[in-house]
Amino acid sequence: MKSIPISEILLYVFVLVDDWYQEHAGAFRQGKPGQKPEFRDSEVMTIMLAMDFIPFPSERQFVAYVRANYLALFPKLLEQSQFNRRARAIAPLLEEFRQHWLLRLGVTLTCTGLLDTKPVPVVGYRRSKKHSDFQGSADYGYCASKKMCYFGYKLITICTLEGLPLLYDLVPANMDERKAAEALLEKLTGFSLFADKGFLGEDWHNGIYQRTSNRIWTPKRKNQSKQQSKAFERWLNSLRLRIEGLFNEIQNVGKNLERLLAKTVVGLCSRIVAKMTSHLLKYIFRSQFGIDVLTFSKVHA
Repeated sequence: MKSIPISEILLYVFVLVDDWYQEHAGAFRQGKPGQKPEFRDSEVMTIMLAMDFIPFPSERQFVAYVRANYLALFPKLLEQSQFNRRARAIAPLLEEFRQHWLLRLGVTLTCTGLLDTKPVPVVGYRRSKKHSDFQGSADYGYCASKKMCYFGYKLITICTLEGLPLLYDLVPANMDERKAAEALLEKLTGFSLFADKGFLGEDWHNGIYQRTSNRIWTPKRKNQSKQQSKAFERWLNSLRLRIEGLFNEIQNVGKNLERLLAKTVVGLCSRIVAKMTSHLLKYIFRSQFGIDVLTFSKVHA
């Protein structure tokens, strides 16, 4: 495998982002007061996405790393506070960029997917929430798979079987998983979605199918009167292992979802958007350019 320098990865990201920006988001700043910024929106988006390829504990540390090592690529790089404000304002463009590539890759034509949730803690469980920006939005919850009590949100995601997130949302940690999934399921039609036992409920499954034509498939508990064939249960359990593997990659590759270190709701949302978009970008690099950004190497000619 041929090694690729980080500077080349940054250039690849910038070209992809800037080409899209010029074609689809060039009017983003039209009508906005003030002088056109010297540090372009495409450059802000590039750094936000690359942050998940070269994980640092905080955004501040990553921007300092870029300033120390790649200032030639970003000569007008903003001070940290200015970059932070621009990144929060530009985050919706990252989601538009992600949707553009999902459509371009034909991912939106799929009809099967994986449904699951992951915990996103934001403040220490015992720490006072009185002055936190998350007070009134986040809540206390429990993650059964990790046996973890936490204060924060659930990230609910519908992915393709290849692990590309189609839809996602943040909901308070105490919200029922099935209730949390309904808003996403209303945006799909005719899907078969495979999930864990947190999404059990025959009446709920039937209601979802009647409203959206989406079918939810989950393993059965042993005490349920209606059982599925053992072969089908084994197949569902094999899919469950795939779900865990995919969500483990989303959570732990790059910046860990449980340690995003955001101080505000807007800041957290922008980091979630950047993480989900960079996850798709990793797939684009591998499938379109033969580049593995996890090892910074060419995987094929």
